[in-house]
Amino acid sequence: MEIEIFKAEMAELLEVDSVELTDELSSFECWDSLTILSIIALAGEKYNVTLSAAEINKSHTVGGLKELIKSKMS
Repeated sequence: MEIEIFKAEMAELLEVDSVELTDELSSFECWDSLTILSIIALAGEKYNVTLSAAEINKSHTVGGLKELIKSKMS
């Protein structure tokens, strides 16, 4: 998983210019159930993994989300 591409994808979904791996997911203004559904769709389409809303919420940060997706890819 290319980190810069992942960060760009997350920034687009979170409706911001850029994100850092340490950013808290819940700190984004647009963080809601629709954003979580968008992340689930992105993970399925781009990375061929299935995520649940609970897993996404437990990841807490952009970096945690990246690690969650990465762990399911292997």
